[in-house]
Amino acid sequence: MAAFPTDEGDSFSSSTHKGDYDVFLSFKGEDTRHGFTSHLYQALCDKGFNTFIDNEDLQRGEEISAELIKAIKSSMISIIIFSQNYAFSTWCLEELIEILECKKNGQKVLPVFYKVDPSEVRKQEGSFGLALTTHEKKIENNIEKVLRWRATLCEAASLSGWHYENGYVSNTNLVLFIAFKPLMPIQEIIRVVSSTKLNRTKLFVAKYPIGVDFRAEFVENLLDIKSNDVHVVGIHGLGGIGKTTIAKAVYNRVADLFEGSSFLMNVRENSRTDHKIIKLQEKLLSEILGSKEFEVHSTSKGINVIKDRLSSKKILLILDDVDKLGQVENFLRKCDWLANGSRVIITTRDKHVLATLEIDSLIYEVVQLDRHEALQLFSKCAFNKDKPEADYLQLTNQFICYTNGLPLALQTVGSDLRGRNIRQWESELEKYKNIPNKEIQKILKVSFDGLDKNEQDIFLDIACFFKGLSKNYVVDILAGCNLYPDSGIPKLIDMCLISVEFDNLWMNDLLQQMGRDIVQQESNVPGKRTRLWCYDEALEVLTENTV
Repeated sequence: MAAFPTDEGDSFSSSTHKGDYDVFLSFKGEDTRHGFTSHLYQALCDKGFNTFIDNEDLQRGEEISAELIKAIKSSMISIIIFSQNYAFSTWCLEELIEILECKKNGQKVLPVFYKVDPSEVRKQEGSFGLALTTHEKKIENNIEKVLRWRATLCEAASLSGWHYENGYVSNTNLVLFIAFKPLMPIQEIIRVVSSTKLNRTKLFVAKYPIGVDFRAEFVENLLDIKSNDVHVVGIHGLGGIGKTTIAKAVYNRVADLFEGSSFLMNVRENSRTDHKIIKLQEKLLSEILGSKEFEVHSTSKGINVIKDRLSSKKILLILDDVDKLGQVENFLRKCDWLANGSRVIITTRDKHVLATLEIDSLIYEVVQLDRHEALQLFSKCAFNKDKPEADYLQLTNQFICYTNGLPLALQTVGSDLRGRNIRQWESELEKYKNIPNKEIQKILKVSFDGLDKNEQDIFLDIACFFKGLSKNYVVDILAGCNLYPDSGIPKLIDMCLISVEFDNLWMNDLLQQMGRDIVQQESNVPGKRTRLWCYDEALEVLTENTV
């Protein structure tokens, strides 16, 4: 399996948008080059957007050049400036075809109707009708090309954009024209471009992304992006094993294929109060709709606002670190309103959350790293190399054994040992065996804290006494202690705190160390603790009667 750092806290890598340009400008030069388009281009550049504009040096012909096609395909956003003579240029019309093809692959397309009515473009009336009629006469032997131009103009004119007339701008939403407070169109365009780029900036994934692409590809296959159905995919596993890291990598791979996307981090932590839930609801709306104008006044209203505003959009939503069904319902209710093609990814430590959804979900189980991957990740953190230095090989193997394939632990321990000498490594190894690392334990203990008292008792009993023993044998003992193991043990399995292998109960060594440390923290006096597993301590308590 793949290797990468923890899913909690900060993450460690990023990639930027794959394109060379933020914005591609499509326009008829003689109409707007030295006026509106030049002002827009300068404003985009002043705001730091890498913008492509045809500098008139490109070789002209009936077909657009390969250089221009490359510029269109490598842009995040295309802005089409429809002006009186736009459709007279076959070059512009071919650009438009290429732009709308790129839209199918996630490119944002923004039309500006510069002193022309959008209906003229959509219906090919006025100068646009004259232009298309002229083209039909010139190329009678290729009427299919003209028909395609007509269809493309109709499609582009139906996109949401701006109608600019005499210095004022109104918003066009499909065929509706909604006037709002007059703004210079360039200012409004800059706002939308800024919002789009912010939402499409790739997430920082992992400093050492060893194997991340492999796992992300597996989850992407479960999403089945080409299907028009609604799919929910759960990423399930122990804390610190890399669930959020995988989700971020998947988000970067597929977000541009949706009409809107949102990644809500730390849902569990941010759902403790109504105020925090409302902030997440507002974040979801603003990220997907590209606006910061939303104010939600209650969680119940927020749920309905999300449904009303997003039910017509194909969206990607990632809910990170969910531990209760209600946290999903705060955003999606029963998931029954999502538009066709929408996808939801939920990362969770508790498999039961996914089982209680009212829509079928596919589950990707994240497992700990194999030895080769663990060695590579540890070496990257400790030495900034793919392999450990020869003098440290034996100690490296011992630390890898201690971390038990948990990416969080490998990263934490490896980084802590970086730059230390062999004697310090030896001392740290003994220390780790006896004193758990606080950073690692903090992440692991979140799962323990989510259990009820009865389940916590079962977990501690297994950690202290029953790891590796027959499940049936342990169930009989726990049932005799009125601990209800038939419900408690499945809960621990769903939380990835224990596993059953060949009818025996097992748990990660770090989890066992955490459980025993919890008991030891009860008291410095062994006789005042709830459990004793060390022979010497048990003998002392029994012989001296210090219980």
